[in-house]
Amino acid sequence: MNTDWSQIRARYPALRNYTYFNSATFGLLSTNTTQAVNAHFAHRDDLACNDFLEWFDDIDGTRAKAAQLIHATAEDIAFSVNAATPLSLLLGGTHWSAGDRIVTLTNEFPNQLYYAALLKEKGVEFIEVEWPEFYDAITPNTRAVLLSQVSYTTGFRPPLEQIGAFLKERGILFYVDATQALGALTLNVKHVQPSMLAVHGYKWLLCPNGAAFFYVSPELRKTLEPNIIGWRSHEDWRNVNRLHHGAPVFRDSAEKYEGGMPAFPCLYAMDAALTEFLEIGAEKIERRVLALTSALHERLQELGHVTVLHRHSPITAAHFPATDPALLVHRLKEKRILASARHGCLRLSMHFYNDESDIDRLIAALR
Repeated sequence: MNTDWSQIRARYPALRNYTYFNSATFGLLSTNTTQAVNAHFAHRDDLACNDFLEWFDDIDGTRAKAAQLIHATAEDIAFSVNAATPLSLLLGGTHWSAGDRIVTLTNEFPNQLYYAALLKEKGVEFIEVEWPEFYDAITPNTRAVLLSQVSYTTGFRPPLEQIGAFLKERGILFYVDATQALGALTLNVKHVQPSMLAVHGYKWLLCPNGAAFFYVSPELRKTLEPNIIGWRSHEDWRNVNRLHHGAPVFRDSAEKYEGGMPAFPCLYAMDAALTEFLEIGAEKIERRVLALTSALHERLQELGHVTVLHRHSPITAAHFPATDPALLVHRLKEKRILASARHGCLRLSMHFYNDESDIDRLIAALR
């Protein structure tokens, strides 16, 4: 079945005013997504919130959609407000000993750097390595590996399935931050085998800030204790007429990590966005994003003296010799073309709502 990409593009009103190459910073919101939030607020007014328990049924449907997107089960999924929170849950809930090692790659997003670096106080060694040295860095003392699905600076895509199998054999915790690519690229947790995977949906999943979910493997759920304890921690929390008093009894599902009241407006927005992704098809979206990005790379070569660091990625890091990328971003913005500068490169990121006319305008402006 053919997809009318122009009709889908029309759902994103920001594109009426800007040529957008910045989905790796913020994804645009569709009219369907904003309407879902407005509908929730109108529903609150209509019923004065008297049906609030049914809202949890709604977000359980969202939980199932998030699971479908990454080939998990709904029991594996918990909601959060960002990706830093589940990573902190993992690192804070792991018992560390002096001499333990945590490994990540160079050019990683700071989420994967800061908490791990602080564990030095407990004698934990934290190292950043270039990709060719990655497997050599995995020693018997390695307890955890923290990686992004795609590097936010260079666009590098580590072979997650290969890495996951390697780490699984050695009993090493594997954390994947999919914020930098999920929505543009597909991901199957059955193949990647992460211990935990987190995604803040404000980038490639085209959600507002505060809409995030994370996957916790069944094996990890057996040992990782919740770190946010609230009224929804007890297994019978829906019995609001007679809430349990005393120590909570946790469920086996990942929902036990949520603890308190979720951010319903953000999750209704996420539900609308996930619905659109699943209706179009994740594989079809990936093919379109990579095809548009490949076309962008070909056109960039017309300019001469441009180096694209990594291909087959939704993030294009283009290096222009002797040119400050921050200045390029500023000049492009004057022409209502939005991009980013990251670590010496012009970062260009296209989503399924982009088209060839956007590339034409960018190349003309760069000339």
